[in-house]
Amino acid sequence: MTSTINDYFNELRPEMESWRHELHRHPELAYKELLTADFLAEHLQAFGYQPTRGLGGTGLVATLDRGEGPCIALRTDMDALPIHEEAEVPYASETDGVMHACGHDGHMTMLLAAARYLQEHDGPAGKIHFVFQPAEEGEAGARAMINDGLFRDFDIDEVYGLHNWPGLDTGVFAARVGPQMAAFDVFEITLHGQGAHAAMPHMGQDVLSATASLQMQLQNIVSRSLDPLDAAVVSVTEMHGGDTWNVLPSKAVLRGCTRHLSAATQDMIERRMQEICTGIASSFSLDVKLHYDRRYPATINTAQQTATALLAARDTTGTQALGDELPSMASEDFSFMLGERPGCFIWLGTGLPDPGCILHSPTYRFNDDVLATGAAYWANLAQRRLAAASA
Repeated sequence: MTSTINDYFNELRPEMESWRHELHRHPELAYKELLTADFLAEHLQAFGYQPTRGLGGTGLVATLDRGEGPCIALRTDMDALPIHEEAEVPYASETDGVMHACGHDGHMTMLLAAARYLQEHDGPAGKIHFVFQPAEEGEAGARAMINDGLFRDFDIDEVYGLHNWPGLDTGVFAARVGPQMAAFDVFEITLHGQGAHAAMPHMGQDVLSATASLQMQLQNIVSRSLDPLDAAVVSVTEMHGGDTWNVLPSKAVLRGCTRHLSAATQDMIERRMQEICTGIASSFSLDVKLHYDRRYPATINTAQQTATALLAARDTTGTQALGDELPSMASEDFSFMLGERPGCFIWLGTGLPDPGCILHSPTYRFNDDVLATGAAYWANLAQRRLAAASA
């Protein structure tokens, strides 16, 4: 069975490459994936599906119903990033300032190919939902699809996701039970005081000195308030204050993000951040306001589904599936789906990192060598999971 599946996708690879390159030429940002959805719908209809469109705005779901049995969802992402492409490839983005810099074009291609194979070949009873999700890049498209009825209107017992992973050897899969990727929050801190002439600092309050102290104190959250065996990141990524040489401004703003693997750590970070803001504001006689926004929860894999995913990966590649990789502090909104149903998010290695394969880089290039491998994984996973119920 596995050799048949692999042979199918190896033969299909030239067509898969043409799909990916076409998607790459026409990238679209979150909730604007209209041409992308049209492309997917046209191909799914040609394969014999009747996709449901409009979930989460531009998302779509195609279902293969083989009768009574398990109901699983295989999910991929659709959106591109606001990045000007610098990769010198013949299929470069034709939309200025927008590119597929995270491999979502490859992800869509792999799931589309798997949908074609599973439609053309008989298999165990059950339902397979192919979920094409918009707006993964910071805009919570998974949550939008859920709010629009993904789990209400479709019978889904388990959910599975996949992401290409530079730094992991090409064709190697990796997943772990528990947190696979971190939660992601953002914050904005605004400091207000009395501005003053730079030659007369005693006439006001120095919000820039307070900002510098605040930035340093925020780093102590991880180094001094967190168990060293836990993991978290607090990063100040923007600092704004003042607009001329000889005036102490009355306002300064810090922005940044936090990453963490557990709800307890998330609660601690937000609490400590508020305490530090209050203390700094008091010591400098300033007013302070913290806006803390919880964006994506941690991506947490469940044990049974992760075991199934790793077995399917080994079906595909022989032995190239790792179950003990450390989690990443990057984030993924598939976490919202895993909050609703058990499942597994797996990484597919695309090679050692270089300037041409770093995620979210303007020079990023998806490795087409893994297209057939990823599609075969999806087909093996669906067949294995459905077959388990009838064994």
